[in-house]
Amino acid sequence: MSTNSTTTARNTVRINIINKNLFCQGIKDCGILEANGDIMQYIYCMKQKIHYVCSQCGHAEPKWLGRCPECGNWNTLREAEKQTGGSVKKTGTNLTTVPLFSVQKKEDMRFDCGNEEINRVLGGGIMKGSAILIGGEPGIGKSTLMLQLSSSIKTNGRILYISGEESPAQLKMHADRLGIKKATIEVFPETEISAINTVLDRVNPVLVIVDSIQTIIDHELGIVAGSVNQIKYCSQELIEWVKTRSAALFLIGHVTKEGSIAGPKIIEHMVDTVLSFETADNDIRFLRTNKNRFGSSDEIGIFKMSESGLVPVKNAATLFLEQRAGELPPGIAITPLYEGSRVLLVEIQCLVIPAKGGVSRVFSDRIDARMVSKAAAVLEKHLNIRLTDYDIYVNVAGGLQVKEVGVELPLCLALYSARLSVPLPHATAICGEVSLAGEIRTIKRLDLRVKTASELGFSSILGPQVEEKNSIKDAEYKGYASLKEAVLSIFKRRQQ
Repeated sequence: MSTNSTTTARNTVRINIINKNLFCQGIKDCGILEANGDIMQYIYCMKQKIHYVCSQCGHAEPKWLGRCPECGNWNTLREAEKQTGGSVKKTGTNLTTVPLFSVQKKEDMRFDCGNEEINRVLGGGIMKGSAILIGGEPGIGKSTLMLQLSSSIKTNGRILYISGEESPAQLKMHADRLGIKKATIEVFPETEISAINTVLDRVNPVLVIVDSIQTIIDHELGIVAGSVNQIKYCSQELIEWVKTRSAALFLIGHVTKEGSIAGPKIIEHMVDTVLSFETADNDIRFLRTNKNRFGSSDEIGIFKMSESGLVPVKNAATLFLEQRAGELPPGIAITPLYEGSRVLLVEIQCLVIPAKGGVSRVFSDRIDARMVSKAAAVLEKHLNIRLTDYDIYVNVAGGLQVKEVGVELPLCLALYSARLSVPLPHATAICGEVSLAGEIRTIKRLDLRVKTASELGFSSILGPQVEEKNSIKDAEYKGYASLKEAVLSIFKRRQQ
């Protein structure tokens, strides 16, 4: 046997087999084989072999490539080790199926958060056995929110705060500033997943908070935390633990400069709920639901950051309105937005000025610029008002991000008002969707919008035509079939 074969054999397991067919099969299975005379000595290599794994999508290749064939990113394949032995399959102890109609529903399936806004966002509380991912910008208050949740949650069970970024002393200083003195909160400053699993089995908490998931690591997968495989594997370990013990898990995640949660997209599919923690132009914080398997996926929680932490905003309907005594300035429209299960009144602000350099632009942060361009195009087409040679600036007072279609009618009227420098009527709320044909379409929960606006002192509400006005009793509601009809009716009266 040659020197190279001897060196290889040191890292192999020799298996004596006499069947020649198995010899051929072994070659097919990429084993390392040797034949010595009439006796077939088979050597199957159990040595760890090298392959290359993409750090972005987790795709594996047997050799290094400059570009990942799966996700198309360049220079993302990293050297990794894999075991070429047979895979280990997990077999459950209970292999019987259960008819769906015979499954009994438990009454106490949720933890009361002790916080109205968090309960609203999660659909009524924290579902037992659920995993929740929350992401937000650095310094926005994610740790503050989790510490306050640990203190307010209605449970006598133990709460484990796994900190990969702060020491216990730092967390204690943070808790003292917030006035948190709950005795059942325990801190574990660790990032190794095996140590975390051991402590979880010993403590058996009802609520687990991981700050943050990008710091958790399994050294068998590499020495760098935050990679695709690290996040996927560590998340799966933690999720499996809470689901088998009916506990709840919060994973705090970093975000990229684009605002999305850092790491593989698959983690958002693995968890039950995805929350986004956002900030406005002032001390207001928004907790949005992007995904929720156990409740509505379009809810929003509103908080105000103070010296004592995050305080839920009780009267959110008028939070984003400017208090004006007289007439509205040109380019201002008030609209009732339907966010989750409540109505918020916000102020749409538009400014139209002649373009500089002959090229018009649209500046809009809180409303999609494409929606603004669409509104300008509909006005040009159906009302013969020229906006092509003008720069358009659009803002939402208070910093709320607006995405729903009910803002299209007030946006069109605010643009028209700004272009002609004629203000809209005072104490008037406007809502409705505008089609490309210039028609005003109905929107969801119009009755609740009208009722809320009326209760807040708006004497007139403008919107789409409705067949029945049973729910519109306390306000003067005026419905229009088209944008042209609405503009001519409103601004003709204003100019008289």
